[in-house]
Amino acid sequence: MNLDFTTEENAFREEVRAFIRENYPKELMNMGTREDLTREQFLAWHKILGKKDWSTVAWPKKYGGTGWTSTQRYIWSEENARVDALMPLPFGVSMVGPVIYTFGSEEQKERHLPGIRSGDVWWAQGYSEPGAGSDLASLKTTAVRDGDHYVINGQKTWTTLAQHADWGFFLCRTDPSAKQQEGISFILVDMKTPGIEVRPIKLIDGTHEVNETWLTDVRVPVENLVGKENEGWTYAKFLLAHERSGIAGVARSKRGIERLRDIASSESIDGEPLIANGDFARKISQLEIDLTALEFTELRTLASEAAGKGPGPESSILKIKGTEIQQRLTELTLEAVGNYGAPYARGMEGHGVNDLNVGPDYSNHAADTYFNMRKTSIYGGSNEIQRNIITKMILGL
Repeated sequence: MNLDFTTEENAFREEVRAFIRENYPKELMNMGTREDLTREQFLAWHKILGKKDWSTVAWPKKYGGTGWTSTQRYIWSEENARVDALMPLPFGVSMVGPVIYTFGSEEQKERHLPGIRSGDVWWAQGYSEPGAGSDLASLKTTAVRDGDHYVINGQKTWTTLAQHADWGFFLCRTDPSAKQQEGISFILVDMKTPGIEVRPIKLIDGTHEVNETWLTDVRVPVENLVGKENEGWTYAKFLLAHERSGIAGVARSKRGIERLRDIASSESIDGEPLIANGDFARKISQLEIDLTALEFTELRTLASEAAGKGPGPESSILKIKGTEIQQRLTELTLEAVGNYGAPYARGMEGHGVNDLNVGPDYSNHAADTYFNMRKTSIYGGSNEIQRNIITKMILGL
């Protein structure tokens, strides 16, 4: 594998870096992975990229993608991670968008793809249910055909940021007599349809990131069915493979390790910089080694996609190792800031905690980021399920 960038690729990096420097909203600098932003803040960079036709970099050019090579997309992710850019949310760009342009009707492509590219339409994912998370095929939400409509009834949970959503994509059981995976359909739903109720699930830090979504006699036009009835499991697996690849977050973790080294150089233990502590330095080095190995795996996956192959079971490897590295990184960051990570709890002013941050700026969100990132080994299909996929699809056991 040739890891040297060409003259053209280095010129592309400079073009990307200049565009980000000149156009990224200053008020969003250093926001990181905050989940308590307004809808306008979440979409600000997406809309700027949409006007530049850079919001859907991995899409085929015929559907509004950039036509960039896998190396250019890699450079793009690195440069955005370098400034902690708040990237376009994955629900439209990385999840339902590829499903629509791969399996959807021409009418669905014309109706929905432009809004995803521009950032004007916010999508939510209706997969998990209270009794169907990792075992997603056991979902109970039903869609019953009634003339030119489906009537949907059921409950979805952990619908991330659905309080802002204009549209949702839902897995529903359309044939209860079929085997679990064979009776599911993939349906697009306007979130303003009567019968939909989004109820907030407040997190431990007071933020509102996820929701329960209740659907009661929700009437959806049959033309909102993607592909064929009862073949939604195929489309769901396709979507999850794209989602899992994106969850790896290699570029973000590389930037996180740089930040961690800076923190460890500023913090001290027994009068010496923390970075000079042999045990802590070893933890960082091991994390860097694991991340480098993951980066090579991601590059191989990108090369495979560039050759016309979609993400396969190797996306499960990216998901497992990527999320484990993210969790170790946030754990080490919290360890590095020490007591400064404890006193401030966002949203809890007046309840016995400080309403101003104590300590350096880099400690402000170390604790809430650490706790929030516990979710990464669960969402997108738990890591235990991903190991089962690897066992069957790669090892053939």
